[in-house]
Parts: sequence; structure tokens; C-alpha cells
Amino acid sequence: MKIHPTAIVDPAAHIGTDVELGPHSIIGANASIGERSTIQSHVVIEGDVSIGTGNFIGHGVIIGAPPQDLSFSPERKTKIEIGNENVIREYCTIHRGSAEGSITKIGDNNFLMVGVHVGHNCEISNNVIIANNCLLAGHVLVDDQAFLGGGSTFHQNMHVGRLVMVQGSSAFGKDLPPFTIAAERNSIFGINVVGLKRAGFSAKDQEEIKDAFKLLYASGLNISQALEKAATINFGAPAREFFEFVTNAKKRGICPYKRGASDEMSI
Repeated sequence: MKIHPTAIVDPAAHIGTDVELGPHSIIGANASIGERSTIQSHVVIEGDVSIGTGNFIGHGVIIGAPPQDLSFSPERKTKIEIGNENVIREYCTIHRGSAEGSITKIGDNNFLMVGVHVGHNCEISNNVIIANNCLLAGHVLVDDQAFLGGGSTFHQNMHVGRLVMVQGSSAFGKDLPPFTIAAERNSIFGINVVGLKRAGFSAKDQEEIKDAFKLLYASGLNISQALEKAATINFGAPAREFFEFVTNAKKRGICPYKRGASDEMSI
């Protein structure tokens, strides 16, 4: 363990072996930091925060601050859980849950670039990349292997599906179905073909995902009709995942397809 003499660590905090704590960082009483983690300078970890092993936390990061929720009461017991092998770069802010007993969660092997804000009760799964200055409001769900382009914003209570690719400087208030490319304001532009290939999807699964996309967005059917039609087709697991996501997107609904997309983004 290597703790800089200017770091302030509450004696009740749990610090694992081979942890490095940089200058002027502040670690609160209810913090738990797993082994082999690096905490750089001027980091603040407060409240009930559990951080797994092998994480890198850059200069000026704040984890566990109270949520930006006018209904929040300081006496509420809420927390943050962060998994293993994450990179959280400079000046990110991650707020703890808002409702009593609730949690903000970050899984494993995620990369949060400079200035990302993760609001209260967000859940980020695994192998997600969130580029500089993205803003996630409360209760945003981000599934595995999504990529969120820099400067993008995400409204509260929305859901970003698996392997979604978001163009930078975009804004969303509706759910983004898995395997899609999304851009601008609440617009879907097509299938993330490159992402599917890199993730090892079979040619058959890729074609079925394209067929599912066309059925939902380009068949002339409304969403209910498309879902009824999909139920009669023997799709494999990934295409079925696509339709299950759409079925469950009831609170916000899904982003519409923007016709006339460029060849790179189209189906």
C-alpha cells in the first residue's frame, strides 16, 4: 500500500493491498477500495462506496457525493458499487442512489473518459466506453459493450441497449434498442455492423438482427404489429433480444429510425 502523506483516509475505511492513494485525496469512513487499485490526486470518495479490484481512478474524480435530486434527504442510506478493472479518468462524477437503500452501479472493464457524469441510480454494465463529457441523468441503464460518443446527453429513466454505438454530441430521451447506431436527437440510423463483427456475432445472427431491424423500422408496420409478426418468426437469441428490448421499452418508448441515413449507418 502506498498512501501519499497529504491524503486523508478515515481510519474506518477499508483499503486493500497494493492500493496507491495520491496527493490530497480524501477517502471517507464507509469507503471500501479493492486491491491493486490506483487513486490519483484530489480524488474524493465519500458515502457508502464499494470499489472492486484493479481500478484506476484519475485526478479530481468525485465518487459518492449526494445525488442532484431535490427530494433527497441526507439521512438516507444509499450507496455506490463499482466492479473490477475499470478506468475512470479525470474529473468524472458518480453520485450515489437517491431513494432509501438504492444503488448506483458500475460493472467491470468499463472506460469512463474525462468529465463523464453518472447520475444517481444509473446502472452501467460491463465493457462500456463512455467518451468525454457525456452526461447521464438519474436511472439511466447502459448495457454491455455500448459506446457513448463524447458530449452526448441521456435523459433520466432511459435505457441504452447492448452494443449500441452513439455518435458524439447527440441527445436522447427515448430508449436505444440493442445493436443499433444512434445519433443527433433521438434518432436511430441503422445497425452497428462493425460492432457486431468485432463482438464475434455469426453471419447468421448478423443477418437476423438486420431482418429484425427492417421488420421493426422499415416494414410499414407499427410497433405492436411488428412485435406480433416477430412472434411468429423463428429468430435466434440476438434478434429475439432486440424485440424483447422493444417490448419492455414502455416508459420512454424507443427512438425512431431516421430515413435517408448515410450508407455507413444504413441497414
